[in-house]
Amino acid sequence: MIIGVPKEIKNHEYRVGLTPAAVKEFVSHGHQVLVETLAGDAIGFSDDMYVAAGASIEETPEIIFEKAEMIIKVKEPQPNECKMLRKGQTLYTYLHLAPDPVQTQLLVESGATCIAYETVTDSRGGLPLLAPMSEVAGRMSVQAGAHYLEKAHGGSGTLLGGVPGVAPGKVLIIGGGVVGTNAAKMALGLGADVTILDRSLPRLRELDDIFAGQVKTVYSTVDAIEHYSSNADLVVGAVLIPGAAAPKLLNGEQIKAMKPGSVLVDVAIDQGGCFATSKATTHQEPVYVVDDVVHYCVANMPGGVARTSTMALNNATLPFGLALANKGPAKAMLDDPHLLNGLNVHEGKVTYKAVVDALGEELGLTYTPATEALNG
Repeated sequence: MIIGVPKEIKNHEYRVGLTPAAVKEFVSHGHQVLVETLAGDAIGFSDDMYVAAGASIEETPEIIFEKAEMIIKVKEPQPNECKMLRKGQTLYTYLHLAPDPVQTQLLVESGATCIAYETVTDSRGGLPLLAPMSEVAGRMSVQAGAHYLEKAHGGSGTLLGGVPGVAPGKVLIIGGGVVGTNAAKMALGLGADVTILDRSLPRLRELDDIFAGQVKTVYSTVDAIEHYSSNADLVVGAVLIPGAAAPKLLNGEQIKAMKPGSVLVDVAIDQGGCFATSKATTHQEPVYVVDDVVHYCVANMPGGVARTSTMALNNATLPFGLALANKGPAKAMLDDPHLLNGLNVHEGKVTYKAVVDALGEELGLTYTPATEALNG
């Protein structure tokens, strides 16, 4: 199979779909890999390293999309990239379609087979291709929050760890999954006063064991969210409904009730955001202020530590990518129900129900089960 790796074009996005080490794996299985020039250069993966791994370097994304049978990316394709996709071609990347009608419509029109990293599952009910970036984003959320709590950056001037004689800052984490757990580790490491809200009692018990009682675990209700957010210095939105739009956990009135100079970090912004006042930002302009509350809503947070993120992501995506290339996409997905869950669009059909639930009425979409679409 011919694999294409274009350079990412979103604002301040330096991650790359394949590392040179991953390219060598595809080449060792008999596949041809085309990499756009300078695709990984910003994070230390030079064109020479890709050539040494067995790749061919191409000058433009147009050549990559024209020649490749499977496109491997990191971020969702931008409109001009969507328009280069075609029937019979496979796209393997993050998609986050539910809050993105434009991308969804363009991918449907392309006729391509589109597999979303974020909806591939595993035997334990996890999301193995989302987990590495959730780990990164969770850790970054507290790092970013601590930075923007500094007075010079718009915050209240609160040090999360405090000092002897001065109480530490209060961190509220809404959601106790991978993002929330990693955020809590970082916040606790800084010496903050940490509270995690979640709706799963079994998960709250697990978190209590993980942190040996050093983190407060509270069942998530409207009342709990209101109480803890109004007293927090930093709130991290860490909720996820796989493949679907994120629920709004804080409304405008609750945000107005927060302390002036407090910080919201919305890690769910890729799925539309979990705060009423959230709107996607970039690493170039990461924050804005609403009602004296600093909002950090960068849609590609792990791109800020692109080298670490790329290597972590490739560790997770490589086995599935090799299966797609070795067996062909249809057989690979039909052989593996977890990879099959990653199929979101196939030859004009939307095969992930949460996307249809979110956008079906707006775009006139109907749901087609993935197996039916592949066998059709």
